[in-house]
Amino acid sequence: MQRKAVRRGVLPGIAMLTALMAGVTGLTGCTSGNGVGSDSDSKAGDSSPAPAPAGKYRSLPSPCKAADVKRLRAMLPAGDSLTDEQRVRLYAGTADTSYDGDRHVGCRWTAQTPEETRLLSVGFERVVSYDRTLMSDDDKARQVYVRRLTDAHLPFPGPIPNPATSPGTPAANPTAGAPAPGAATPAATAPPPAGQSPSPAGGSPSAPPPELGSRVLEGLGTEAYIEDKLGAAGASAAQARTVRIVFRTSNVIVTVEYSVQPSLPGTVPPSPETQDKARQLAQALVERFNE
Repeated sequence: MQRKAVRRGVLPGIAMLTALMAGVTGLTGCTSGNGVGSDSDSKAGDSSPAPAPAGKYRSLPSPCKAADVKRLRAMLPAGDSLTDEQRVRLYAGTADTSYDGDRHVGCRWTAQTPEETRLLSVGFERVVSYDRTLMSDDDKARQVYVRRLTDAHLPFPGPIPNPATSPGTPAANPTAGAPAPGAATPAATAPPPAGQSPSPAGGSPSAPPPELGSRVLEGLGTEAYIEDKLGAAGASAAQARTVRIVFRTSNVIVTVEYSVQPSLPGTVPPSPETQDKARQLAQALVERFNE
């Protein structure tokens, strides 16, 4: 009888001790959130890198309104036969078809006179990185820009020094190192030979105007380049000159294309003048994006 009484007293004590041990274990698990828990729990929130910041530009301006009418008139002289209404339509431009106005927009202008036809187009492309944990919008835009620079067969990396910013420095490459439009060149400033009068283009009457060529540009947006192409000469067709400037500002790539097509065979549009007009417009667009 006594043994049975002792056994009954021991069992409740063992049950109470087991319950207390379980409670202590539970409390230990709860403290894991304060740094005592497993390593996998504490590192779970730090496994993903912080995304790169979004690009500077979240939308695009209207390309048809990006250039002022005064500048357009200088680049696109209208014929005297046009009415006021036709002139308004000419300088208003024609917007390119776009299915996403926040990503890609453009505008075109055409001006015709008896002497020549001039074409102008402006395009804006906003580049977006769809995974900013791998690449920022700016880096993605630079990748697109470099691809276009490569397609233009221009040197990369390393911009070619612009003599306009460092006067008197001789250019190692006569094409790539040519001065920017508007800067003085030896061909433009040298006095003509005796008995000859200077021509408007800056060379002698028998020599073609100086060619500035395609090259990398400095001082235009984040990075920029210019292409200058002259159409093939024909017996019945004049040579058309097309100047294309591409520059990047943050995550936006801007393209300016300006073409001059004379009517008379044998007429060649001057390189300095054509490039200068295109570059002045490009610089105005840089300022427009910086507003």
